[in-house]
Amino acid sequence: MAEAEPLEMAYISEVILKKRKHKEESIALTRKSQLELGQHGGKKRKVEDIKRPEQLVREFREGELDLIRMKQRTKRAKSALSTPNSKPLFVIHLHGKNDMHPKTRKILYYLRLTRIFHGVFLKASPGVLELLQKVEPYVTYGYPNAKNVSCLIYKKGYGKIDNKRVPLIDNNIIEQALGNHGILCLEDIVHEVANGGPHFREILNFLGSFSLNKPKEGLQGKRALFKDGGDTGNRENQINDLIDKMN
Repeated sequence: MAEAEPLEMAYISEVILKKRKHKEESIALTRKSQLELGQHGGKKRKVEDIKRPEQLVREFREGELDLIRMKQRTKRAKSALSTPNSKPLFVIHLHGKNDMHPKTRKILYYLRLTRIFHGVFLKASPGVLELLQKVEPYVTYGYPNAKNVSCLIYKKGYGKIDNKRVPLIDNNIIEQALGNHGILCLEDIVHEVANGGPHFREILNFLGSFSLNKPKEGLQGKRALFKDGGDTGNRENQINDLIDKMN
């Protein structure tokens, strides 16, 4: 039986071999650095970032206390709630992180207030005012004037299209999203929001939350109600002073 002829080895140029070697070395260095820094190349966890058991217990107790206080606030007489105004509300998330109960966080997320110093427009209704009462230690709200509605939308506004943030720099974007409601430009959005028009809800679904600046002054750092010398709760028309400092 005849012997099989040896297969010829494919010729590989020296340049390609050097590139392969360089790539293998770079991958090895990357993996080494990932092991040193932690999985996926993340930063090393600091000792202060690791929560101790007593800290977890304290946060749990603070969350349960927050839930008890929420229930107490909801037991207030309905007359204690402000009478809904036809004007829109502007709500700003001021406080709260680890010490709030999951139910409180859920309400804030429902109101689209997922971050501190973010604000949203809402229509003043008994249901909305009841929700705001539940999260009162963490938010402040009031009735913005037409000037601040316009400034917020023109300066901080953006739309949501296909779950993506889109800056409102082109009226074609607005017409594409809201044209079937007769809203074609930024001026239409400002007019509809400032007057609480019939398509207010559709505009809220289109607009994202407004990222505001931390005010250099004007906040007391207290969760007491605004009427009691704190930061939170209903400011009525005085919300405009705070918007001016944060916009």
